Amino acid sequence: MYKRIAIVLIIMAVSLFFILTKVMIAEEAIEQEKQETGKVLTINDFIELATQKDTEFEKILIDEFSLQYEKDLGLPARDIVLSVKGQYDFILNQEREDTDASVSLSKLFPFTGTSLTAEYAAAPSYTSTVISSDFNFEVSQPIAENAFGKATRLKDKIIGVEIDIAMHQIIEAYEDYLATIIVRYYDWYEAYENFKIGESSYQENLKLLQNIKDRQKNKIALSIDVNKISLQVLAKKEKLIELRGEYTDALNFIKAAIRYEGDEEIMPEEPSLYDEVMISFNDDFEAFKKKSRTYEVLNLLEEKSSLEVDEDADDLLPSIDLLLGYNVKGKDWGIKNEDSMAYVGISMDWPFPDQIEKAEYEAAKIALEKTKLSTVSIHFKLYTDIKNLSIEMGSEKELLNITKEKIGLARSVLEAETENYSFGKITLNDYIAAVNVLDNNRFNEILHNAQHYKLLIEWLRITDQLISKKDIQRPRK
Repeated sequence: MYKRIAIVLIIMAVSLFFILTKVMIAEEAIEQEKQETGKVLTINDFIELATQKDTEFEKILIDEFSLQYEKDLGLPARDIVLSVKGQYDFILNQEREDTDASVSLSKLFPFTGTSLTAEYAAAPSYTSTVISSDFNFEVSQPIAENAFGKATRLKDKIIGVEIDIAMHQIIEAYEDYLATIIVRYYDWYEAYENFKIGESSYQENLKLLQNIKDRQKNKIALSIDVNKISLQVLAKKEKLIELRGEYTDALNFIKAAIRYEGDEEIMPEEPSLYDEVMISFNDDFEAFKKKSRTYEVLNLLEEKSSLEVDEDADDLLPSIDLLLGYNVKGKDWGIKNEDSMAYVGISMDWPFPDQIEKAEYEAAKIALEKTKLSTVSIHFKLYTDIKNLSIEMGSEKELLNITKEKIGLARSVLEAETENYSFGKITLNDYIAAVNVLDNNRFNEILHNAQHYKLLIEWLRITDQLISKKDIQRPRK
């Protein structure tokens, strides 16, 4: 009888040792099978393909083209303006007809405010049968509001600052979207690794179920053991279905981002693109304040508000123009028998009490103070966010190291529990618990690893280190 019991125990030990061995090699087998049936899409290749083919990047970059027209749209036109008027007059009380015509050319020099106008007009006289002709040339120069083009030059600076801000915002939008798709690659990698673990766990639990059923036939295992393992298998199957759905969703996003239309299955590899990045909060934040796009934009916003105050202050001045001109009057189209004169004068418009301009000036001063206060608030918010981010990254590293240690311990426990169960020292519940502890820690390792990478991407994004203007990939036409 004792001999029979010993044989049974040996069979149980061998069976469970076989199961444990399969658990340890299942992951490698699945990886090898996938390598044979699909191709690896590295994170470097993914970024290159996505930036070239994802039209969201092109939509962001297309805003660059409109910036080149901002000054033409916002500044006074420098065009030469030609005005022509012609009409045929019927002078009724004299029963005669004649031609009436005028032509003028005007040119504005925006950055000096100087305006040149040349006019020629010829019209029939009501008191005689001759044509009166007139030529006038005038130079107008503002000397108070927009004195010598001051307002235009201020406007030019404001638009220049707005263009610089817009360029930074385009790069920011590009970087934000790039960070989004890189994080989605990590999501894909996480889902892929989780799916592999889930598939491995499900297959091994199926084998364990079959083993228990075989032992039941040999009167070694009870029906309750079969039911317990059956519940375990169903739970693993549910988890596998959930993991498969998450992996499929992540894969479909990746395919859409690179516009993949091939039939061959693609799969990720563990990303190592930013492994060499070293985080030092104090040094990195100081460099961030001095060199980043974010602080450059904050400085530009203050500069823009200050220029707008100066612009509105200029609007408070009266509109005074110094006029210099030369006029010739005569007869017929060729200005015969002319009389000529030169003149100098002043033209002035001064609204009282200038309510709108004063209100705009005061509002601009308030906006400048608000911008300065906003800069201070943003500085401390960025400091807090980046500090917290560095702490989170440190925590994730610690959690990852702890999880790796727990996996090693869980494997040792499972090996021991396998032997203990084979000799009847523990219940099946204890053995199942040991299996699940190992599986859960394997899932946690993938979670903390992916989360660490995602936080690193967020660190690079928020500190403007993920990409620079020279790194932007323009789509190939």
